[in-house]
Amino acid sequence: MRRSPRETALSQRRITRRGLVLGGLQLGVMGGIAMRMRFLQVEEADQYRFLAEENRINIELIPPARGEIFDRTGRIIARNVPSYRIIMKREDAGDVKAVLARLSTLVDLEPEEIATALEELEKRRGDTPVTVADRVTWDELSRVAVNAPALPGVTPEVGLTRTYPLGQDFTHVVGYVGPVSDYDLSKIEDPDQLLLLPRFQIGKTGVEARREDLLRGKAGVKRVEVNAAGRVMRELDRREGQPGADLQLTIDHMLQNYCQARLGEESAAAVVMDTETGDILAVASAPAFDPNLFVNGISSSDYKALIENDHRPLVAKSVQGVYPPGSTFKMVTALAALEAGEVTLEDTFRCRGFLEVSDHRFHCWKRAGHGNMDLHTGLRESCDVYFYELALKAGIERISEMAHRLGLGERYDIPMSGVLSGLVPTREWKRESKGADWVIGDSVNASIGQGFVLASPLQLAVMSARLATGRSVTPRLLKSIDGVEQPTGHGEPLGIKENHLRAVRKAMFAVSNSRRGTAYSSRIMAEENRMAGKTGTSQVRRITEAERRAGVTRNEDLPWNRRDHALFVNFAPYDNPRIAVAVVVEHGGGGSTAAAPIARDITLQALYGEDPPLSAYPAKDHGRIRAQQERLRQMRPPQDDDRPTRA
Repeated sequence: MRRSPRETALSQRRITRRGLVLGGLQLGVMGGIAMRMRFLQVEEADQYRFLAEENRINIELIPPARGEIFDRTGRIIARNVPSYRIIMKREDAGDVKAVLARLSTLVDLEPEEIATALEELEKRRGDTPVTVADRVTWDELSRVAVNAPALPGVTPEVGLTRTYPLGQDFTHVVGYVGPVSDYDLSKIEDPDQLLLLPRFQIGKTGVEARREDLLRGKAGVKRVEVNAAGRVMRELDRREGQPGADLQLTIDHMLQNYCQARLGEESAAAVVMDTETGDILAVASAPAFDPNLFVNGISSSDYKALIENDHRPLVAKSVQGVYPPGSTFKMVTALAALEAGEVTLEDTFRCRGFLEVSDHRFHCWKRAGHGNMDLHTGLRESCDVYFYELALKAGIERISEMAHRLGLGERYDIPMSGVLSGLVPTREWKRESKGADWVIGDSVNASIGQGFVLASPLQLAVMSARLATGRSVTPRLLKSIDGVEQPTGHGEPLGIKENHLRAVRKAMFAVSNSRRGTAYSSRIMAEENRMAGKTGTSQVRRITEAERRAGVTRNEDLPWNRRDHALFVNFAPYDNPRIAVAVVVEHGGGGSTAAAPIARDITLQALYGEDPPLSAYPAKDHGRIRAQQERLRQMRPPQDDDRPTRA
């Protein structure tokens, strides 16, 4: 039917309104899209450009080169060497097991290594690199690099690892490094991100652990471009970190080697100190072990052998071992009584082989007794009864005060693990620790270095140095940091009367050089290098009255672990002291037979700087010393000690 003009006009108006509405909607939508596009492309351009870059560029830490460690002559004793390893990131690998299976066809991986890698990859964050294979060969590294497209998430890497070229000579001093463990991380509240890097090494014991703050250095940063599979395409830029500081120790590597070799298979320790500066020239503990075994994780069989050894090779006996000092403590008792004015140098006491105190008999080592003894003869022949009498007059508080003044009972701040303070008892100490009062018998026992008294070989060396110089010499192990010399331990005067010190030194000289001295057989014949010393024998078992009546069992007839400890301290040369020495031989028997010969040999080696002439020894010892020198000479390290450059 034909529409009227009026109906047509109305229809056209309706269509026009709809078109306008639809057009307006379309325009609004297009305008909104245009505004959004402008917002994203202009106002948010930097943000999205950054996100795109983040998806294409990775920021990685660059491990710093660990500081190296040298002896006083510049010989390197802890260095860095290149090490090849294979790392993997879980989030880039996809099917981790499949990738590891392909990798194992190129690199010799043990089932245990694969299992460990899977455990680490599962435990760590997806973007954290995990070491799958360490110390791989160059050929293995090359094969992995060539097959990179088939190994997503796998990266061959060249890093640095620690090595100890002098092996066991410095085990207990320098210590060793090892991979960061969960236990290590648990002890740190806010761990450095470096510690999360694959197989990053930190100090575990010794100088390596105690001066980790200096040796570790600061990390660098690099930006690398990666492809869709996460593989590095190129390095865009890097900012190098700060290498760790180089440390120089006071120890002489040749003397240290000699001490370790001379101690041999004994369970023993030796310390050599410079009396002028306090420098520790050698600090040996035997038996030792090769620290290189621990760098990348020691095998269970090797570790079991170490912990089951009754000579305790894992213990640094020079600072961690504390022993009753025995008769080496008698100089402390003597000076305490002299300084208090309780006795004079001429006063004598009669030794009948024992002293009765409070209905208890305290015996002298010489069953028949020594007769009348003064300070000189009492020290020379190590008469126990003479020092029992001094203790009754001086008292434990004065003895304790003198012991501290001479360096015992102190914990020295040197960068070694587990440095102990020993024990110098007092009345108050016994009340607090034992819940009992001090009795007079405790003082008698303490006077000869028995009872509660404990000292380390390091402390005994300090005591010897202080007796030799009259100064509060303190030990120094760290000579310089990055070439900057560290303060010495020269020390101030002790405030002990010189005539008292002179008398004690003279008596110690007689110990080694008088025919009646307990260390006469270990004397030094070279006039200019003669030493003053003191023997010590400390009991580790109680001798009953019944055994004394029947005859005390000889050390050699006892099981090894029930024999007495043997000790010796000395300084030399007597007229101009340069070094102080302390030697402890666990269960060695007697100080004069086990410790004194070792101390004499170490003293001569330190004074001469090389094998001393046979004329420095008693004639009867020449044959034995010649054979000993030849044997020990074969154990010396080669002298290719050029300072290496950083890798």
